[in-house]
Amino acid sequence: MLKKTGETAETVSEVVFRQIRQDIISGILPPGSKIRLEQARERYSISVSPLREILSRLTTENLVVAEGQKGFEVSPASRRELLELADLRVVLETHALDLAFTAGDLEWEASIVAAHHKLAAAERRLLAGDASRTIEWVRYDWEFHQAIVSACNSATLMATLSSVFDRFLRYHMLAESFRGKPVVEDHRALFDFALRRDAEQAKAVIRRHVHSGVEHILKSGIVA
Repeated sequence: MLKKTGETAETVSEVVFRQIRQDIISGILPPGSKIRLEQARERYSISVSPLREILSRLTTENLVVAEGQKGFEVSPASRRELLELADLRVVLETHALDLAFTAGDLEWEASIVAAHHKLAAAERRLLAGDASRTIEWVRYDWEFHQAIVSACNSATLMATLSSVFDRFLRYHMLAESFRGKPVVEDHRALFDFALRRDAEQAKAVIRRHVHSGVEHILKSGIVA
């Protein structure tokens, strides 16, 4: 959020970068859609030159595709990418989990308890039919998974996992439906195993959780 006069162009660019990235992940900018520079310039209130730089940055995460002289478009959704992201997420998250379970302290445990409390509250509302809580749930879902692996002591691993998590999340947002009780049960099991530091059981939950998500997305028909 821009708060002070005289903030740098870099700060403005960072805000717009997050906005465009979030619009892609949430599906506001759908897969395969053209990003027309003049329209995007007006929409995000930024000049064309930094806008080009932002879109180029997003190509490094495979969220945007550069079309040479034609401009940019949102990366298409595909079954192949979905499966690749699922496999990569499992590898990264289970590795980070192993490291975190070894190094985690009492503060780490407290962060997991707090994150799960917020997530469980959002899930209860979703199960009760309050679909307006979906965006809130998305944020709390990541905060919970992040809390569990946060003690891995690797900024690079956390940043890479965050990027993969978001790209995988884009497919869930495109499927436009909450998976319901099985997700809640997975999160509760993961919470219990984390506090018990049972790495093998927790990793098994992660694998089931991610692969069930893939099956749900494929059943929705958003990718062939």
